[in-house]
Amino acid sequence: MSILSPFDALRGAQRPGQKAAAKPRMLLAGATGLLGNEVLNRVVGAQNYALVQVLARRPYVQSLRGMELLTQECDDVPQWPVQPADVGLIMFEPARLLYQRESALWTPQPAQLQAVAQWMHDCGVRTLAVVLPHDTGSLPQALKQGLSNLDEQGVATLGFERLIFVRSARERQKVSAGHFLQRMASTMLSSLSYMLPQTERPVRAMHVAKLVEAALLKAPPGIHVAPPERVWRAAQKNGLQAELQDWLGQA
Repeated sequence: MSILSPFDALRGAQRPGQKAAAKPRMLLAGATGLLGNEVLNRVVGAQNYALVQVLARRPYVQSLRGMELLTQECDDVPQWPVQPADVGLIMFEPARLLYQRESALWTPQPAQLQAVAQWMHDCGVRTLAVVLPHDTGSLPQALKQGLSNLDEQGVATLGFERLIFVRSARERQKVSAGHFLQRMASTMLSSLSYMLPQTERPVRAMHVAKLVEAALLKAPPGIHVAPPERVWRAAQKNGLQAELQDWLGQA
């Protein structure tokens, strides 16, 4: 049995060790509303990302370690400078008026989905999650399970390695103005909402945030769509792991 000299031990200690895998960087558009705030706290607090850059309209004092504001001076998304990133997250919940922090953030409009996704792809993003507000009872079953409009189909053609759509149910938006027939139709649909199955009803923001966070980490390559029913089942006691296994093949 050979005995190491102090010089051998010193040389061994000076050798560079195996480098730890670099953590990915995230771009986040729409960290507003109850859901946006919950998702932001989870993705930053879990420390799975080297940096989470949140799109903003103007600076404000931030308090979350691992987060950085990325201020955009205009709404012309194609003119935004490229920011290197690996993961993207897009949400559409409006800012709450009484929260000054949220009023400083930039939230996309649904019509800007494809432009923001294209910009993120140009930034190097290969995994993209889109959390879409879904009015209860507004989509047929076939569309809830897949891509529901041309914008979503356009995002799917951009070439992301992993593309995740989470349809987060919300109460149908009230119509306070407009044509009489439009208001009548809205009232009828609102009354029919009481007949919706339990699995299509909204769930708490914390449960949606848990599903989004896990999907970003576990989704295999491909396009993955979570309809409101899956989001509801994942929110039930001990339901998250079972839904991840069924949806993504991951526990």
